[in-house]
Amino acid sequence: MAQVFDRGLLLTLKLSALIAVALVVAGFYLWRWAIDYPHQIGGPPPQPLPFSHLHHVGEDGIDCRYCHTSVETSPFAGIPSSDTCMSCHSQLFREVPLFQVLHQSVSDGTRLRWSEVNELPDFVYFNHSAHIGHGVPCTACHGRVDEMPMTERAASLHMRWCLACHRQPAQHLVVPAQVFSTMAQASGDPARQRALLTRYGLNMRRWLTDCSTCHR
Repeated sequence: MAQVFDRGLLLTLKLSALIAVALVVAGFYLWRWAIDYPHQIGGPPPQPLPFSHLHHVGEDGIDCRYCHTSVETSPFAGIPSSDTCMSCHSQLFREVPLFQVLHQSVSDGTRLRWSEVNELPDFVYFNHSAHIGHGVPCTACHGRVDEMPMTERAASLHMRWCLACHRQPAQHLVVPAQVFSTMAQASGDPARQRALLTRYGLNMRRWLTDCSTCHR
């Protein structure tokens, strides 16, 4: 039977197919490389005010929920309004020029444009209340903010980092009373870990690594 395609045409088709595959693979890696996070580990982003968690949390002992009011009930932790800041600073450091931008935002009704330190790509769904409600302490993702003069990213937040926790959640869980503690530490006792998995309903945890859990 006569050959339908000559050798030259077959070679051209094979090379074209290889080039197409190479372009797809290269395109994927370029796309993945382009998915960058606005702020990297150890690099505090610029803020309208040099807010210090070290001072407010570490020294003054202010609870996370005082400023991040929706962290227990909403997918978003919530960024405090200028009115929240003024609940203290209407009396404290009133005449310090540094706080002029805060007073101005209250007087003209504009919001301070805080930079989100742990901003995720748009195709990633993250729910703060779900993590809080399942015993994940703030420090697991945000680090020791009570030791940060300027807030910076403490973890990569890359997919492999999140999956490491989702695959072995027991190593990170604490009892509800410790979730907001800056000194929270997960138990190393396997029996205690199993008890926490059961308590939070994570003992049947296959859904934790389903794609649709984080990509909707």
